[in-house]
Amino acid sequence: MSTPSPVKLSETEIATALSKLPGWTLAGGKLHREYKFADFVAAFGFMTGAALVAQGMDHHPEWFNVWNTVRIDLNTHDAGGVTALDVKLAHSMEELASRLAR
Repeated sequence: MSTPSPVKLSETEIATALSKLPGWTLAGGKLHREYKFADFVAAFGFMTGAALVAQGMDHHPEWFNVWNTVRIDLNTHDAGGVTALDVKLAHSMEELASRLAR
């Protein structure tokens, strides 16, 4: 039995989700966030943890890393926009980043 395809969220649903994701914005039809960490090792540690979460969800981010900065864009290509999967992954990344910032 196949899993149903994710459904693209409405603008209102995205706005509601963003209200609960400080630092995240909608840019180019994608959830967007830039994290700054203490150094490259901390940034890479965040990416490693986020990669494990993303793989477990079978939902992978677009991201870019230079030294202590990680830029992330999330959308669901199959749905043509932002879905609940993107919101869930963003929340997981927020949790991970908050643990690393302590």
